[in-house]
Amino acid sequence: MNILVCLSNVPDTTTRIKLTADNKAVDLTGVQWVINPWDELALTRALELKETAGSTIAKVSVAIVGTAEVEPTLRKALAIGADDAFRIELNPMDAFQVASELAALIKSNPYDIILCGIESSDYNGAMVGGMLSELIGYPSVSSVSSLNLDGSGVKLTREIDGGKESLSISLPFVAIVQKGIAIDPRIPSMRGIMTSRTKPLSVIPSCGSSPLTTCSSYSLPVPKSACHMVDAENVPELIRLLHEEAKVL
Repeated sequence: MNILVCLSNVPDTTTRIKLTADNKAVDLTGVQWVINPWDELALTRALELKETAGSTIAKVSVAIVGTAEVEPTLRKALAIGADDAFRIELNPMDAFQVASELAALIKSNPYDIILCGIESSDYNGAMVGGMLSELIGYPSVSSVSSLNLDGSGVKLTREIDGGKESLSISLPFVAIVQKGIAIDPRIPSMRGIMTSRTKPLSVIPSCGSSPLTTCSSYSLPVPKSACHMVDAENVPELIRLLHEEAKVL
């Protein structure tokens, strides 16, 4: 049994986002890049399953669609414990293009379990996992918070309104995972960092996919207005501000 974890290269959550002068793109100068948090938890769970006594998982692979700048992220995934990595040579323009490129990789090199984070922490689109499952013809399960092997199948728990749902699924399938799939992401050890340098990282040409959407411009959120301090005894003034300025009454 082989697992593929689909990764996204995202800015560190502490990064202050800036736009280019024409507002046509994000200014990437000085951005610190990391593995998308949901993808990192998915990788952690895949490695936990592989290391379980009696596990039938032979290999955990990672894949990302991006240019050479994403390779440090792949090397970190290898240092965490992935067995091999794939980089698809393309600067993707939208989620459909990412899903199309990953689908081409999987069709030429099938996997039993595909793990995708529920969304990326930059665009928060939550689209790649569902699109990927349709393109490769695998069933998918969304909002997965628990994944365990059960003989030839897999037991999953997913979050639903008002509770949780438990189900079993046969291979192959796509799991779109969220927080809870693993407790904490793994930190690469020094040994892992050293061995990652010798693990295979394959660069694959793009399959020639095209995006379905284009971005015309970006805009930053409107700055928050100044804070109004209201005397605790001045209830009429508080009501006036909530009604006339905040417009919540």
